[in-house]
Formats: sequence, C-alpha cells, structure tokens
Amino acid sequence: MKRFYKEVTVAETEAGHEVRLDGRPLRTPAKAPLVLPKPDLMRAIAEEWDGQVEHIKPAQMPITQLASTAIDRIPAQRDEIVKAVAAYGATDLLCYRADQPISLAERQATVWQPLLDWASVRYGATLHVHVGIMPRPQPEDACVRLAREVENLDDLILAGVQNATSELGSLVLALALLERRVSAEEAYAAAQLDETFQIEQWGEDREAMIRRANLKADIIATRRYLDLVRA
Repeated sequence: MKRFYKEVTVAETEAGHEVRLDGRPLRTPAKAPLVLPKPDLMRAIAEEWDGQVEHIKPAQMPITQLASTAIDRIPAQRDEIVKAVAAYGATDLLCYRADQPISLAERQATVWQPLLDWASVRYGATLHVHVGIMPRPQPEDACVRLAREVENLDDLILAGVQNATSELGSLVLALALLERRVSAEEAYAAAQLDETFQIEQWGEDREAMIRRANLKADIIATRRYLDLVRA
C-alpha cells in the first residue's frame, strides 16, 4: 500500500492518546481505535508511521503490530494465549542441555543456569535441567507459579511477552526480558546459543544470517515495546 498521508501527529483524548494521520485517528487492523493511555508508546508508533516513505510496510512497524495485537487479539483470545505462553514453562529451552561436546555444555551452563536460578528466586519456580532434547516433566508447582505470572500480565504486556516467548523459545527468557534481567541482545544470544555454537564450527549461510538478523531485530523491538508500555 502506498503512503496516503503527509502528517503524523499524536493527540490526547479522553480515553488516552492516539496517533493521527492527516488528522484522522489511526485504527488497528480489526478497525478498533488505537487509543492507549501510554503517550511514549504512541509517540513510538507515530515515529514508525512517519518513517514509512513511499509504501507502508507493516514489517517495519513492530511497535504498531504489538500494540494492535494487544487490542485486537489478546482480549478476545486471552485464556488461549495465556495457556499457550505458560506452556513454554514446561518445555523451556534453558532446561535442555548437551553433554557433548563439553565446550557447548559448559557454555549452556554458564549462560542459561543463572537465568534459571533467577527464575527460581524471583518466582519461586525451580525448573529441572535435563540432558537431551526429549521433553521431560517439570515440577508442577514451578509450572503453576510461572503460569500465574503470565495470567497476571495485562493485555499490553502480554502481547509483548507472547511474542518474546515464541521467538526465544523460552518463557524464562521472555520474563527476564520483561523484568530487565537481560538486555535484548543478551536474550537473543542466549536463545541462539546452540545455533551460534554450530555456526562457529561450520560457518553460516546467507539464509541463516538473514533469519538471525531478523530475529535479533524483532527481540530488540519487543524489548523497546515492553519498556514503553511500562514507562
């Protein structure tokens, strides 16, 4: 779609703040008003729209997409989304380790174990570490505690945590990103630890390079979104 507007502004309304394109309020893909009581978030959304040149490219507007998800999808599918996000706690990436080569196992322990220890202290959720990739049961009380944390997230934050959990393959990493326990770059590096190790051994093709760059950019944008929501 070609850019059809000249001016992008942010206006305060009784319901919060909204982005306006040539004076017309911006709406979500489901045509809901994109109005939120988050002026910093709305300014970031306005920057994304103002940054579009000849054509509107939704992929270049991750903050807009996450805010729209929080309005369009989360309320309508909240129980389903909470369940799906919480389920990552039972199969968290950080719990599945290699035994060989030793250098990989040591790197996993160095990077991942402090995050599991943090989750144990922060949420009272102690997850067990297993060797191999086959799913293994986790303590029920740990899964319940993590699920409760997800249930207590508001819609705006849940949209960001859902995206982070899916992209990182780890609920613990997503919560650490939310709580500023890790930076976006650290979260990306932790999630990509195994793949990075393989690349160091065998090299990286162009397709993998592009995919990893896109993933990193998405995690950085998600962290920014979460910070703006919590501002």
